Amino acid sequence: MFAFSQIPAFLDVNSVFFSVLDYPVSYVEFTGAITGLVSVLLAAKSNIWTWASGLINVACFFSIFYQVQLYSDMFLQIYFFAASIYGWIIWSRQNKQEENPIRVLTRHQKIVLAATIIFSTAALGFFIQNIHTVFPNFFQKPASYPYIDTFIAVLSVLATILLAKRILENWYLWIVVDVLSVGLYAAKNVMLISIEYIIFLCIASFGLYNWLRLKNDEKRISAR
Repeated sequence: MFAFSQIPAFLDVNSVFFSVLDYPVSYVEFTGAITGLVSVLLAAKSNIWTWASGLINVACFFSIFYQVQLYSDMFLQIYFFAASIYGWIIWSRQNKQEENPIRVLTRHQKIVLAATIIFSTAALGFFIQNIHTVFPNFFQKPASYPYIDTFIAVLSVLATILLAKRILENWYLWIVVDVLSVGLYAAKNVMLISIEYIIFLCIASFGLYNWLRLKNDEKRISAR
């Protein structure tokens, strides 16, 4: 029987780096938290290096989420890894704001986006809820909070796509993701990541403000 039981010490959530108020912080949780903060802050500033720090972050989070049975979030990291490479390539080809302007969704696109979120969450949530029965050799424990976890994952996927394409609405999705993630990770007792998502929420709010400002600047320049 195969299982992901031999986890390297650095990636083990039980391998403690230090403790804060009796909460043990593992090496992998600390590294994931720091690189995640750097990645989101760089994204808010529209800095291309957000994708590089993101690659380290997703590797750490993949290990963490597998060990705490948040399987939707675990699979999400595989997507994030590919999306980070894609975003890096796209932004490196169009790294000047005037060549790669911030865009907004049309009304029709927003309706399609909402329908995609609802359908994907329902279908994938059902799969994740039953993944331990479909693949028992890989997932010995049932998923925790499968539909909430899946909803967060779906929003994150779509937000990353919008971010890579410099579409303003990515920040609205990230804000919802951050609010839900604070509670979910606290419930799973990965408190450093829960606290990190409070910071992410602040950064996402700043990102929305900053991108709105940049969008308005673009409009003023084009109107001249």
